Amino acid sequence: MRTGQYLKQPTGYTAFVPGSLPPDPAVKVDAKLTRLLSDADWALGRLDGIATVLPNPDLFVSMYVRQEAVLSSQIEGTQSTLEDVLQFEIDSKGQDFPKDIQEVVNYVGAMNYGLQRLKTLPLSLRLVREIHAKLLAGVRGSNRTPGEFRTSQNWIGPAGCTLANATFIPPPVHEMQVALDNFEKFLHDDLLPLLIQCGLAHAQFETIHPFLDGNGRVGRLLITFLLCQKRALERPLLYLSHYLKRHRSEYYDRLMSIRNDGDWEGWLKFFVRGVHEASREAAETARNILRLREEHRRTLSENLAKDKIAATPYDFVFLEYLFEQPIVTVRLAEQHLNCVFVTANKVIERFVKLGLLDEMTGFQRNRRFRYAPYLALFESAHQA
Repeated sequence: MRTGQYLKQPTGYTAFVPGSLPPDPAVKVDAKLTRLLSDADWALGRLDGIATVLPNPDLFVSMYVRQEAVLSSQIEGTQSTLEDVLQFEIDSKGQDFPKDIQEVVNYVGAMNYGLQRLKTLPLSLRLVREIHAKLLAGVRGSNRTPGEFRTSQNWIGPAGCTLANATFIPPPVHEMQVALDNFEKFLHDDLLPLLIQCGLAHAQFETIHPFLDGNGRVGRLLITFLLCQKRALERPLLYLSHYLKRHRSEYYDRLMSIRNDGDWEGWLKFFVRGVHEASREAAETARNILRLREEHRRTLSENLAKDKIAATPYDFVFLEYLFEQPIVTVRLAEQHLNCVFVTANKVIERFVKLGLLDEMTGFQRNRRFRYAPYLALFESAHQA
């Protein structure tokens, strides 16, 4: 009864109807959870502080958002990689991409849209519906009422299962509406520590399961939106999907333990530990980015001087651009540098010669170049 109850429905199946948040009796913050909260708050603060010293944080944020989109979507079974996303952004029709690539690109769009909307609209059911519409537009699930809460019963379980043998059945529609009203009120509650609120909100959203598809991705987006709205992070650099993917079985088991055993505390310890780990990983990636930037600026300066080539603004502007767009073409460089094609081509050739860029295609025309050392930072940070 602490977290809700299983109720048999008139047609015979049994659905779970969640209780209100915050839990009653209240979450027991014992010594272990207190220590985990302290560690996570410290790591989150360090991460937010590092963001303030990055030379152009917005350039790096775009990569964090893309990587989170890849990892969160992979939890739902997609196969697209970070490089797939970057190449798709350059030319969506230029090569064969995994069929699910648009789902990942939609996730990037939904994240960016939500962060912009938070400037004018507080986190609410309305915003949740808007995010969901962006997430499912034109992809798998687009026939399942994007942007609208469900009006029929759904369930969770292996492919092909039915209500009769589902692993979990969320609340029926009427009870779902009541739970959502309470959920929205809880989003505006400031009485609990923020990370406790984030953990409770994510788990409750997954239990309510208010959409016919896309609940997991929306639920993970909510964590970032809450942290940014409450100003724990100035920029969205913290993402839990790598942690949740790495501990996927425990993730689902912890959610079920809330419903079956009322174990909010076990879930919150798992969740807060994830915030701590993800914050440390993101901070280390940010520090590595800073080191890489300084190393490559130095490499560029030394080699231009060695070859007695006068440094131009183009070289260093282009290096900064690579942190936002690590897969490029000469045409993209030409547009970004606002120079002629020949000049852009010379800049890229210089970067290839210095080992800062790799040509990817092997073609003479329509060549693409990869800023491999930068991409490697994200790959090494998120290896399963």
